[in-house]
Amino acid sequence: MGTSPDVVSAKVALRTALLAARAARPADVRRAAARALAAHLRTGLPDDAVVAGYVPNAEEPGHGELVAALGPRALLPVVPPTGRVLGWARVGGDLVPGRFGLLEPAGPRLPADALGGAAVVVVPALAVGRDASRLGRGAGFYDRALAHAHPDAVLVGVVFDEELRDAVPVDVHDVRLHAVVTPSAGWTYLPG
Repeated sequence: MGTSPDVVSAKVALRTALLAARAARPADVRRAAARALAAHLRTGLPDDAVVAGYVPNAEEPGHGELVAALGPRALLPVVPPTGRVLGWARVGGDLVPGRFGLLEPAGPRLPADALGGAAVVVVPALAVGRDASRLGRGAGFYDRALAHAHPDAVLVGVVFDEELRDAVPVDVHDVRLHAVVTPSAGWTYLPG
């Protein structure tokens, strides 16, 4: 089944609006939200488990706080030089710019299937629906990566408060989430 042009248009329009709102958010508001998100996230993560996450850029929720909240056994994504299948690396040491300027660990690279060892996968999102839908940036990196997640892994989106919506436009290939964390509400478990 192909991608619906109406869904594509709806995604593009929503992404444009959400990215503009993130860019307009004052830095002090982003910092306060990042501290709240990290504190909430920590409360729901299992002790001593492998957690996969990501390094948020300056405008994303959790910037400067999220990686530490993931714990010492965290896996962070490594964007390959070509293609769209994420590799992984263990947290620790320096973060260096990778493809697209995204920060990633400088240490040894792990294959895509390393994600299968994570009990929780914290997934970037521009918006999350209360119906478990997720809107990403559109390149499909995480939808491909999540094919390697353990079937029992908890998939968690992290968004600003107003980015939690009733639903977001989705296609058949879009992976559904199990939970979302916002600065004000903390953890919300989603149906499914």
